Amino acid sequence: MIQPQEFLETVEMIQKEKLDVRTVTMGINLLDCHRETAEETCSAIQKKITRHAAKLVKTCNEVSSKYAIQVVNKRLAVTPIANVGAGFSPTDFIKIAHALEDAAAEVGVDLLGGYSADVSNGFACGDRELIASIPQALCETHKVCSSINVGTTKHGINMDAVVLMGETIKTLADQSAAQSGFAAAKFVVFTNQPGDNPFMAGAIHGLDQHEIVINVGVSGPGVVARAVERKIANSKPGNLGLQDLAEEIKETTFRVTRCGELIGRQVAQQLDIPFGVVDLSLAPTPNIGDSVGEILEILGVDSVGAPGTTAILAMLNDAVKKGGVFASQSVGGLSGAFIPVCEDHVLAEAVANGSLSMEKLEAMTSVCSVGLDMIAIPGSTDAATISAIIADEMAIGMINSKTTAVRVIPVPGKEAGDFVAFGGLFGESAIMPIRNLGKSSRFIQFGGKIPAPIHSLKN
Repeated sequence: MIQPQEFLETVEMIQKEKLDVRTVTMGINLLDCHRETAEETCSAIQKKITRHAAKLVKTCNEVSSKYAIQVVNKRLAVTPIANVGAGFSPTDFIKIAHALEDAAAEVGVDLLGGYSADVSNGFACGDRELIASIPQALCETHKVCSSINVGTTKHGINMDAVVLMGETIKTLADQSAAQSGFAAAKFVVFTNQPGDNPFMAGAIHGLDQHEIVINVGVSGPGVVARAVERKIANSKPGNLGLQDLAEEIKETTFRVTRCGELIGRQVAQQLDIPFGVVDLSLAPTPNIGDSVGEILEILGVDSVGAPGTTAILAMLNDAVKKGGVFASQSVGGLSGAFIPVCEDHVLAEAVANGSLSMEKLEAMTSVCSVGLDMIAIPGSTDAATISAIIADEMAIGMINSKTTAVRVIPVPGKEAGDFVAFGGLFGESAIMPIRNLGKSSRFIQFGGKIPAPIHSLKN
């Protein structure tokens, strides 16, 4: 039973501490939309999306108003389009991208994820064609997001795909140079990509999901930051240990997750479709007071990137997961703490002042929920170096049986220390320097496959 004090604390979270439901994402299976021609397939895709998602935005707004909890984004995730369009040419896939864009616009959602493929164990029919189409597809659309899963703990890392990923990111940035390479911000490379992730740019509707489903992504770094501040302020010197702060984070996350599940289940009930999962990730925004980096500083480092940052992030990530799991039977997606540099003003400041480097970020990704996320890098960074950065991050995910991802933006015409602003939730940052440029090409040229680790042999 909810106690009066807990109710009042939740109200304060909503009114003063930026508690919101970051996204309600409807997943839609499009496998039955494949037709003999691309044009027929596009028509079937648009009809199915508009049929099922027509009331999504309206319903989210009604539920949001009823409970006075803001739903920031309404999104769609679809079956990986490489599967839907298997057998089509790159030109055909671009037609599908435009069909997805038109459908997303018609139902009024903010973003659509799933222009994707899973090539972790090799290339199937449609995979290479979709990858070849990604630059043009993302540059010609606004709402469509793309992701490629290049590795799993079970299968290892497809290094031939990693090579293509570096080249794809460079092309995305170059072809959207007028927007500071922004098209690359809608593209992410994964190892162990989950099929129920409601967050972009990596949301897909996995092949093992319901036909139609509602997944919710909650956030609340501002809520956690204020809770930790109060705990420290109200404790006597010497009476407070890190375990006490972890407990406070866990209890706060519990309440945040409850709010998210309430909204998600109400939306699913009104639409008469299954409810999937709550992804309880702390997802920051560029707004002041809505930062994961701020939490790390409150917990004891004067600047993000200083020694101790990785240990604090590990504790934060674990406490968030524990609080969320206790609050819901349907926790999924990524769940934990995100560290997207451009989207978090404290992390962006740490890059600008030199305390946060790519190497430290990589270490932090071994204990957080995603990976190297929304990092602006010099436009002169070569494709092989980008592929090598991806390979390093994918190896962390493969060996540790966790999801890792890379979303980097080589900003054309800008170098380390310059500034770039993408606007909105995508944020802004100084360009992060990349050390040892051009020194990884011999490794990348091997291609082939990095075999799965021995602990993958579980049966």
